[in-house]
Amino acid sequence: EDGREIARSRDAVSILAVDAQDRVLLVRQKRPAAGKELLELPAGLIDEGEAPLATAQRELREETGLRGGRWRELASFWSTPGFVDERLTLFKAEDLEEGEPEPDTGEELEIVRWTRGDVESRLHELEDGSTLVGLLLHLRETA
Repeated sequence: EDGREIARSRDAVSILAVDAQDRVLLVRQKRPAAGKELLELPAGLIDEGEAPLATAQRELREETGLRGGRWRELASFWSTPGFVDERLTLFKAEDLEEGEPEPDTGEELEIVRWTRGDVESRLHELEDGSTLVGLLLHLRETA
């Protein structure tokens, strides 16, 4: 080692959820590390012993109420490999059923839905890395 400190983190998931109207679901929430609210794909940390797909399905249900559907892994990558050991798995979910969100206690989320046109014209508004990766992959595969 070269003496650098490495921040330890549980691995995480991020979900590119597409609703029946072909809109992508984003959540706006306060992020203390950023010092402001960010617009992001639904995401969360993997619990010990939990499979990434199970985490993704749980987080999407809790944050947006969406459940069921078809799921596939889009990518897996290091979030910030210079100093954090977190690996992030990005899933795409389609053909989802609407339901009521079940947010964690104290979690305040606003659900935002973007069309493909919104994604193309508003990508510059986003500041979260996994959200940018997910939406760029979405644009590439729906081109």
